[in-house]
Amino acid sequence: MSIKPRWIAPVAVALAVAVPWTAAADNERANLATAPVTVIASGEATSFDGVVEAVRQTVLASQVVGSVVALEARAGGRVKAGQLLVRLDARAAEQQAGAAAAQVQAARAAQEAATRELERQRQLFQKSYISQAALDRAEAQFKAAQAGAAAQLASAGAARTQSDFYSIKAPYDGIVADVAVVLGDMAMPGRPLVTLYDPAALRVTAAVPQSAAARIGSGSALQAEVPGAAAGPVVPVRWNLLPAVNPATHTLELRLDLPAGVAAVPGMFARAWVPGTTAGSPRFFVPARAVVRRAELTGVYVLGAAGVPLLRQVRLGRASGEQVEVLAGVNANERVVLDPQAAARMPSRIAP
Repeated sequence: MSIKPRWIAPVAVALAVAVPWTAAADNERANLATAPVTVIASGEATSFDGVVEAVRQTVLASQVVGSVVALEARAGGRVKAGQLLVRLDARAAEQQAGAAAAQVQAARAAQEAATRELERQRQLFQKSYISQAALDRAEAQFKAAQAGAAAQLASAGAARTQSDFYSIKAPYDGIVADVAVVLGDMAMPGRPLVTLYDPAALRVTAAVPQSAAARIGSGSALQAEVPGAAAGPVVPVRWNLLPAVNPATHTLELRLDLPAGVAAVPGMFARAWVPGTTAGSPRFFVPARAVVRRAELTGVYVLGAAGVPLLRQVRLGRASGEQVEVLAGVNANERVVLDPQAAARMPSRIAP
């Protein structure tokens, strides 16, 4: 299907004074920077406001009570998996771990003594020097020493694990979004210390009404838009429409995974575009810097025949980052001049 240009009624403007072409003008015309009109297919798409989220975002908190003695994380910094972020005062825990290790050594010594005593009692029993009851008591003492050593070993392991809780490390490669403590603060169980997210996996989350959610199927051409982070709407890598409906708003949560290269951060404003049931007119976008405003005229310089820049009136729509939608005045096969001032200095005319 061919795309017809969308025209609007011209306004009265003063025509540029005709200036004869020269070789210098030809060179200047050849050096004009231009960009094509971007066309995005539309099926009467509807946008829904959303927000950028990280697929993996973690709020790190302490499991123990302790004073912050080292703070290696800073907001906006990149960290590696296993990197130390916060260290708490662990002197008491380290002393308990040392005491547990000493108790393990004592329990092992008692187990070795009970083992040797059991061997002697068995030899005496074989020679009928002691009774069966004496041998049974020696075996019971050996088992008690063995169980005591195992218990002390487990207690020492728990003490070492407890001491590790005083070092908060990054669970994966990511960016520190927030540091909620300073040196000297008292960390408590459940109190947030550091917020970390993975910048490699971002998504747009939007609340979609039930009527619009019913139009979303396996082959739907959904789009995600993050103004300021992308030149225009982008096609998500994958999407997911959660089956649960919010009983208060009667909406469903739509998640659109952003492709790599979109310079977004969690919390940014975003839009989710949901197509309609029937195909509609395509949407046209031009760079925002190509738009020129003169009094009541809003237009762009379009390259005409032989590369002559023509000032054409346009009607603009919603801006999206460095791009702006043109509701009328351009078509899909045209190029616009990126430097209107340079085009204005050249011999040109108003497009009919």
